[in-house]
Amino acid sequence: MHHSVSAWDTLGAILLLGWAGAMWAAVAVLAVANRRRVRPWVFHGAAGVIGIGLIGQVGHLQEHAAQAGYWIAHPNSKPWMTAWGDSLARGYGQIDPSKPSLGMEILHLTGNFIFLAGLAGVVLITARARKTQAHRWGKMGVWMQGIHGLEHVALTLSVALGANRAIGLSTWFGTLPVGPGLWTYRVWWHALANLVGSIVFGIAVYRLWQERATVRASFGLTDAPATPTVKEPVLAPASRPVADAAGVR
Repeated sequence: MHHSVSAWDTLGAILLLGWAGAMWAAVAVLAVANRRRVRPWVFHGAAGVIGIGLIGQVGHLQEHAAQAGYWIAHPNSKPWMTAWGDSLARGYGQIDPSKPSLGMEILHLTGNFIFLAGLAGVVLITARARKTQAHRWGKMGVWMQGIHGLEHVALTLSVALGANRAIGLSTWFGTLPVGPGLWTYRVWWHALANLVGSIVFGIAVYRLWQERATVRASFGLTDAPATPTVKEPVLAPASRPVADAAGVR
């Protein structure tokens, strides 16, 4: 975090923040539109939010998996970040260079809100099909990831407001002393939280695929193919008997 900040670091941080902002703007628009009459475009918009959220969470989860893998090889070392994660953290760290960990906290806060937006998309797309398993799993994911998101809000705000260390569940509210114990607990706390959340997200999307016909029907859409028009066969007129040469049948 003490390396010089490049233009790529800044650009990446801005783009990721824009990604999260665009997703939540879309969620807000879809939520308002979905409260009124049925609009088929809401279905397609929510599906897009879910897909983009899945892409974001794949990147987010691999960062935590890489950190957990590094811990296995170096259990007494400080938490490690991938090159792209470190670059984004440097970009966010420019907000206040006097707080070295602030950039990392903002990065993970942004990643978690992208994840939460994807789960919100599942709830939105199934809002008119509440009895589906996809809706139940989506709601479960929103609650779980919402709590995890609040954890990251607390961690980020505590550092931004000048606390000596981040305050949250993953630091025992700042009471754990800095060292291998704190690093181990925090690395695995967030790795497992993201793993469980990702599994719930995956099940919700899988159920959504299974129940897609029901969900589409709730928006007035149908997967049934158009029935081809069958033409009635044209019958030839009945032939008359031909008289013989004598005029007798």
